[in-house]
Amino acid sequence: ALWLATAMEVHTSKEVDAVNGTNLRLKCTFSSSSPVSQHLSVTWNFQPEDQSSHEPVFYYFKEPYKLPTGRFKERVTWDGNIERNDVSIVIWNLQPTDNGTFTCQVKNPPDVGGTIGEVRLRVVQKVHFSEIHFLAVAIGSACVLMIIVVIVVIICRHHRKNVQEKRIEVADTEL
Repeated sequence: ALWLATAMEVHTSKEVDAVNGTNLRLKCTFSSSSPVSQHLSVTWNFQPEDQSSHEPVFYYFKEPYKLPTGRFKERVTWDGNIERNDVSIVIWNLQPTDNGTFTCQVKNPPDVGGTIGEVRLRVVQKVHFSEIHFLAVAIGSACVLMIIVVIVVIICRHHRKNVQEKRIEVADTEL
């Protein structure tokens, strides 16, 4: 019985960067040793960077419940799918005051203990040059280089063909 009570595992990204004013899906999934029950509950909380007290963000029990007050009022929507073990949310219109740590806790009786997902959000003013940008530049450069090589090969073949035709013409006139 003790094993079943602590078999809940919750999975989130460790850190996420997002641009100010955009929307962000905070992904949270879970695995449980028990089938999903009618009493499954999901609690999302937020702790600002200044380490002040936790603030509620979102709650789910049989259906999504929006918060009537707080910084996330009218800015958080449910984006999960319980049948797929997905309890994600979307935060709308990110602001610098949203910097901090979000926690995702899932309880699926009898699995009520276990891990709590934590994701640290950093809201930035603009996108930094990332690995994806580097990859896009590298692939674009490789494509341009291949096009140049193909053009050079075509020009060389065309030049060689013209030289051969002139030799044949010279040889024919000499005969």
